Amino acid sequence: MLKVWRWYQRCLSVHPLKTQVISSGFLWGFGEKHAISPREVSYPPICLPNYELILYDTNKDADFKLNWKRVAITSIFGLGFVGPVGHFWYEGLDKFIKLKLRYVPKSTRFVAAKVAMDGLIFGPIDLLNTSQVKEGLKRDFLPALALEGGAWPLLQIANFRYVPVQYQLLYVNIFCLIDSAFLSWVDQQKDAAWKQWFTTSFLTLKERGGTGGV
Repeated sequence: MLKVWRWYQRCLSVHPLKTQVISSGFLWGFGEKHAISPREVSYPPICLPNYELILYDTNKDADFKLNWKRVAITSIFGLGFVGPVGHFWYEGLDKFIKLKLRYVPKSTRFVAAKVAMDGLIFGPIDLLNTSQVKEGLKRDFLPALALEGGAWPLLQIANFRYVPVQYQLLYVNIFCLIDSAFLSWVDQQKDAAWKQWFTTSFLTLKERGGTGGV
């Protein structure tokens, strides 16, 4: 394992962009392959935007077969978007906050600014603005968002505080892989009581907010 890590470090130092593009494609494809399970409705992790493009239905009465097309599409997304955009994003964000905002590296304001900007741009907010959301995603979105909304900022605080810039994309990709497995588990819970509690609580708060202004 140590040899693999050293090999990755050498590749990253010689070909940073190419290494991050290839590793992103591999990790996203690997994560998608192992997150897919026999279920009626399937979707990729919150990290992946435009999920409706690869949303698919499976026949629950048929034998489950791995959807290699979906794995390939997710891997291509890692190669074509996550890798190159993430490479320039984390380096550019670091330079912007250091040179433009002039915050001291690793200080509280430095880390907070990074977390805020990263969350605003790559957060899952766009998932709320589509008219093609399936019922399974409507059921799962609120509990998943509630749980992840607390986890990701903490993960990014650790990322921006302790991880060198050149490894920050790898860090995020690894946790997106874990995130994919987590959302797969959330989906398999169907209408579990804890998921219904999240949805009911949200709707109750929404109703109180609507009647409060009357």
